[in-house]
Amino acid sequence: MAELTRYATDHDVDLRAVELDVTSQDSADAAIARVLADRNRLDVIVHNAGHMATGPAEAFTPEQLAQLYDVNVLGTQRVNRAALPQLRTQGEGLLVWIGSSSTRGGCPPFIGPYFAAKAAMDALAVSYAAEVVRFGIDTAIVVPGAFTSGTNHFRHAGAPADTDRAAAYDERYGTLLADLDQRLAALIPPDADAAHVADAVVRLVAQPAGPGRCAPT
Repeated sequence: MAELTRYATDHDVDLRAVELDVTSQDSADAAIARVLADRNRLDVIVHNAGHMATGPAEAFTPEQLAQLYDVNVLGTQRVNRAALPQLRTQGEGLLVWIGSSSTRGGCPPFIGPYFAAKAAMDALAVSYAAEVVRFGIDTAIVVPGAFTSGTNHFRHAGAPADTDRAAAYDERYGTLLADLDQRLAALIPPDADAAHVADAVVRLVAQPAGPGRCAPT
């Protein structure tokens, strides 16, 4: 919050932070209600919350996968349930879903639980698009690829709870697993920064409402 306040002051912009925990429906409802009390409308909802997990898929417990889905998938549902009544009443708005290039092909091993959650979110977004369009609500899925600069995506990634099963994979994939995070990061151009994704979202939001808004930016 303090960092956002400093940014707003330094750049002379009207920036107001609202606390929102996507794992809580009460929090999502309260955050949307606060925005509506302040501005009396919503223009754009950006689904960007997500958590990474790396390791052999078998070694993650079902409970761990459920937690991952809770953030990456159910979080979007909670925010939509809080926001869509207002967007439907307005007869306009935009849902922006920050997806993953894994849903468009290309799934390296040992990131399976994360990719599965992003695929679920992608499918939910596509279904929502058809259901809300007649209310004047546009939908866009942004597929930015991997960005490791400006985020702590891999550093804070979850790990398998079943260490015995994870160790079984070390026998065949030990070297591959040992520096997976570093080698994935090495594939990313050094100038790739998460701010580029934010800029693309800004350009998307600025486009006129309607089907053309979903065109690549």
